[in-house]
Amino acid sequence: MSHKIVLEEISKNKIYGGQQMRFRHESKTLNCEMTFSIFIPEKGENEIVPVLYWLSGLTCTDENFVLKSGFQKYANQRGIAVVCPDTSPRGENVPDDHDSSYDLGLGAGFYLNATQKPWIKNYHMYDYVSDELPSLVNKNFKINGKKMSISGHSMGGHGALCIALRNYSSYKSASAFSPIASTISCPWGVKALSNYLGGSAKDNFYEWAKYDVVELIKQSDLSIQNSFPIMIDQGNADNFLDEQLKTKLLIDVAKKEKFPLKIRFQEGYDHSYFFIASFIEDHINFHAKYLNC
Repeated sequence: MSHKIVLEEISKNKIYGGQQMRFRHESKTLNCEMTFSIFIPEKGENEIVPVLYWLSGLTCTDENFVLKSGFQKYANQRGIAVVCPDTSPRGENVPDDHDSSYDLGLGAGFYLNATQKPWIKNYHMYDYVSDELPSLVNKNFKINGKKMSISGHSMGGHGALCIALRNYSSYKSASAFSPIASTISCPWGVKALSNYLGGSAKDNFYEWAKYDVVELIKQSDLSIQNSFPIMIDQGNADNFLDEQLKTKLLIDVAKKEKFPLKIRFQEGYDHSYFFIASFIEDHINFHAKYLNC
């Protein structure tokens, strides 16, 4: 018998003509109860619409982008649904960092599939975002599952770009704000990958490289390079820029591999949602172009 997933509506609010909703469901992939937010544009009440997935960063839930970015106005104008998953599995039986640090465990799933204890039972955010959640959304809403794009911020920017590069035939476009460009090369990434995947970049390189944007670009083929659109915005006043985000490594590898990334440095902007709110219209319009809406 198939596993039937039931959605429980938590909230529903009208905004800019569309509906911003939040749901709870049991996740077979993550072995826990999960929440996600979804915006359905006014057009989506009667027509099938394309969808953009948004992945948030460290310490966030599915609500941060919904409440702080103002994306709904632009998504409604372009007729795009927007789905926001949580950033990690949650619940009493879901393991957390023993020190309750912000960069590991709850709120810090890094959009990967963990292979190490105690994380392996629940921390499969890669499969959840790329498979289970889209399937759930497509079955329950008027969504065109063949017109799908993905975006995110910081840890979520890392997740969006990795998922897109590894599944480029499933997405029309990808974008990111302040993404972690190389998990292998920054403290946040090394801590996460060593715990979730085990070992080090040296002795477990194959597994680590699956979740590193720079390494995935090195491995990309010409079909991606010539056809898959990616846009990145990065504030030059971001206090995480040099130590954690490693944007220069991304610029260097894109140049070396002739990978046509569009990277924009924005003068005076930091890592916050003020930055995201300032340029989210550009990102919605970027994706609308490739979603044909």
